[in-house]
Amino acid sequence: MTDDRTPSSGTAYEEAGVSIEAGDKAVELMKGWVEKARRPEMIGGIGGFAGLFDASALKTYERPLLASSADGVGTKVAIAQALDKHDTIGFDLVGMLVDDLVVCGAEPLFLTDYIATGRVVPERIAAIVEGIAEACVEAGCALIGGETAEHPGLLGPDEYDVAGSTTGVVEADRLLGPGRVRPGDAVVAMQASGLHSNGYSLVRHVLLAGAGWELDRHVDDLGRTLGEELLEPTRVYARACLALAAATDTHAMSHVTGGGLAANLQRVMPVELDATVERGTWTPHPVFDLVRRVGDVPLEQLEQTLNCGVGMVALVPPVDVDRALAVLADHDVRAWVAGEVAHGTGQVRLTGSYAGW
Repeated sequence: MTDDRTPSSGTAYEEAGVSIEAGDKAVELMKGWVEKARRPEMIGGIGGFAGLFDASALKTYERPLLASSADGVGTKVAIAQALDKHDTIGFDLVGMLVDDLVVCGAEPLFLTDYIATGRVVPERIAAIVEGIAEACVEAGCALIGGETAEHPGLLGPDEYDVAGSTTGVVEADRLLGPGRVRPGDAVVAMQASGLHSNGYSLVRHVLLAGAGWELDRHVDDLGRTLGEELLEPTRVYARACLALAAATDTHAMSHVTGGGLAANLQRVMPVELDATVERGTWTPHPVFDLVRRVGDVPLEQLEQTLNCGVGMVALVPPVDVDRALAVLADHDVRAWVAGEVAHGTGQVRLTGSYAGW
């Protein structure tokens, strides 16, 4: 075995741009946040080769179905890097992951993260994990492990990307989806917190590259700086949606991510039914109209790229609508009836004009 250490200072690995010491410090800084995002079924702590979760908790299920999801945050990380603010991007990651699970009725159990960076800055890594842990607490899932990888030469010193995966469980006879949807179901829309984590390539192209706006520019329509708006964390709907499914006969849910409202709702529509959504039932947050006006973006393209103010949709029988709205309100989620399901061919149609546009 040869010794990689050089006669000068440090090690060859450090000279190549990888700092083991910085990685160790990052682990120490994040331990408190990981400890905060625990569930009783979580075994051990960070530092092992794998995260452990006590699956005996699933014995209470008649036929437990495991659900899994993997995702990232996309180019929203470029905004966090430009502003040197990293404690919210983890919230976006968790929102993208767990809210994909809950659409089938699954409870998120645990999550693992992956952070790749050109240079480990312990405080920056800890800030990212802080956001992940805080969102895990809100979603009710455990952060059981992850990986921080230093890739000098592949990523710049201040560049990073975040991704993760999550696992959840749902009782087989409580599985939500197209098979439950019926004519007459109400389309219950849930308000988004903002752009969430999709369409940032378009937003950056229009407002930063095209219009030449700076992130510290105060925008009157937004009531804050552009950077503050673009870093608004993705809303985590998990607990609210699980409560909704438990309290009502919700038939299906759709997480509105890349592709927009119509395309994502269509994913949970049976081929013999249509859904009609009336735009006039809500006014999108000003940032959506800002992108449309400044970039002269056609409405069709805007709706295919951004959530336009709706982050989650539930299909609920008419008898349960009032109860559904009350449950969501109890979880601080503004919701409203935006449309209806009827016989058709599996299509989703947005009609009318947005209120105030």
